[in-house]
Amino acid sequence: MGFYSTVAFFQKGGVFMYPILLAFAVGMAIAFERWVELNRIRGANQKMWNLLHPVLAEGEFDKAREMATKDKSSLAQMLGMGLARQGAVRRREDIEIAMEESMMEIIPQLEKRTPYVALLANIATLLGLLGTIMGLIQAFTAVSNANPAEKADLLSASISVAMNTTAFGLMSAIPLLLFHAKLTSTTGQIVDSLEMASVKALNTISNYSKRRFDGS
Repeated sequence: MGFYSTVAFFQKGGVFMYPILLAFAVGMAIAFERWVELNRIRGANQKMWNLLHPVLAEGEFDKAREMATKDKSSLAQMLGMGLARQGAVRRREDIEIAMEESMMEIIPQLEKRTPYVALLANIATLLGLLGTIMGLIQAFTAVSNANPAEKADLLSASISVAMNTTAFGLMSAIPLLLFHAKLTSTTGQIVDSLEMASVKALNTISNYSKRRFDGS
């Protein structure tokens, strides 16, 4: 579809094309912002884990606690809560509870604004259908007062124009739904990686403490 044919297609769709375009633009802006942010979070978490895990394995918990405190990643936030509790009580259950509490704060931040992408996709679809229905109402109203010889041509042309909004609504909704699926999948992967890191950290702390106890 060339530029001029695209402009003609948009113009023929009527006033409902503009709110559909707005919903699409806002949805894509949110999707892009979340995609960039989630990839940044995933990279920061991986980098922090690569630095922190060897320190935990060596049993240098004070150093690990200091590293987690200085870092701003969500992984450091979660492990920092657990390590703070480890320094005070050293019970696995208390460390685990502290990390779970931190996860409850992190997950809403990861999911923030993502549901709006799916919502805007649905809004674009519904606006397209509404535009088509309103266009058909106008078409049948105009045809009822037209010359009988011109009714068929006028009706077919009016219906063609009315269907433009449905087509544009679907063209806007499909990429937004695909982005929403990708964002949801990426968020799930980050949550899974955090849960895996918490379990590995807990096991590392427990094993080190057990070795010290057995050795003493």
